[in-house]
Amino acid sequence: MILAKLKKVALKLTCVSLVAMLVACQSQTQQKAPITPAEQHQRFYQQVMLAAPILPADLTNIAMGEHSVANHAAQFRYKTASDVDYSKAGWQQRVAADWHYFDIPAAKGKLLVIDYQQQGSQLAYRYLANGSQDDLYEPWSSSKIQAFSGAIAKVRATNAKLGSRAIIGKSNVADLITSINSYAPFGSADGNSNAIASYFINVAGREYLTKLFADSWLKLNDSRIMFKGAYATDVFTPSTTRWQSIDSDTISSDIAYFTANGDDPAYLGYRCDGCGLTGNKAMTTLAQAEWLKRLASHTREPLTQQPFLHAQDVDVLFNGTGHTDKTAEVGGMMQGISQMITESLAHALAPNDTRPAKQVLDELTQGQWRVWQKIGWGPSETRATTETVMLAHVYLPFIQGGREFTLAAQNSVPGASEENLATTGLQMQANFTQAFKQLLIPNSQ
Repeated sequence: MILAKLKKVALKLTCVSLVAMLVACQSQTQQKAPITPAEQHQRFYQQVMLAAPILPADLTNIAMGEHSVANHAAQFRYKTASDVDYSKAGWQQRVAADWHYFDIPAAKGKLLVIDYQQQGSQLAYRYLANGSQDDLYEPWSSSKIQAFSGAIAKVRATNAKLGSRAIIGKSNVADLITSINSYAPFGSADGNSNAIASYFINVAGREYLTKLFADSWLKLNDSRIMFKGAYATDVFTPSTTRWQSIDSDTISSDIAYFTANGDDPAYLGYRCDGCGLTGNKAMTTLAQAEWLKRLASHTREPLTQQPFLHAQDVDVLFNGTGHTDKTAEVGGMMQGISQMITESLAHALAPNDTRPAKQVLDELTQGQWRVWQKIGWGPSETRATTETVMLAHVYLPFIQGGREFTLAAQNSVPGASEENLATTGLQMQANFTQAFKQLLIPNSQ
């Protein structure tokens, strides 16, 4: 009897245990249920778009002039600056270009790539787009690169010996440009990207910046392009107007700036007469990519250098050389947020490799790849859309002898809402993956 009772008790305990296990398993199954599309979008926004960039294994500062790109893709024509003569308007009609190269409908996003080739001692280029190179858009924060280089050139025009290797009061210029790109405190910079960038606009002046797109430098001959706005009402206020060189105690100058955006006579309100729906900072992929391409080729292409700018200024912009943040090996555009380009590069170059993008790119390039980038985005109530813009320069040594290109891209979806940002990012990344396959993988077209 006792044994029978014990068996019954044991059976009951076993049943209870099985029920508990089933409940636990059911709970785990519920926890591992597929995430919703909204959750996927949020993860993409946080873990890819908004994420700090991945960095190459080898962070040795490679001067832009030391880059080398192969004489690749012989079946395509490239033209040098001498061939094109960028000093004369209408150069867009003289470049080697396929304005409908990418199999991406313009309705799915704007994209332009300027691809590099080495021809003896000269660089040559071909311009590749999806038919949207002249479409106007608001560049959002991607245009902060233009604001910075314009401001440094204006400082150089005041004092040729003084540039980006400087301190403004207590703020290091290399820290400031890095903070603009990272949206985070960096060294002596507080992380207020919009206020810092507005300061650089107010140093350069809006008329000066706008003319750089036109007769003063790029000669785009497109009167719709302008740089007449700002990024916020707040403007970074240094403790002094004096810029002091970090290389020499005897080199310094007081640099005037507009303390408020509206103090600039060239400032225009966002919906000014003639601004249109694109606002007071209207640009195109061709305008933005051409500006960055000329900075990236500064030491290698004397014919297209930005007036007054020096090679070390480009180095500060790209790499943050001279920054004061002891926790970071590199700064500048290398700290630009987002992992979209790197993810797409790895997927295009090694589609069957499931390793993280960093491992793939490091292995393919001996850790020497570079992505210098600046992203911008936001919901536009004026256009009832949500938009993302990317401006970047990419260097891939050891891939087909070395590949290098500059890109500008813009994506837009209906509905002005922060919740739509991930949708624009996903579209942009899909475009990048497709474009990189066409650009980098032989016979992919």
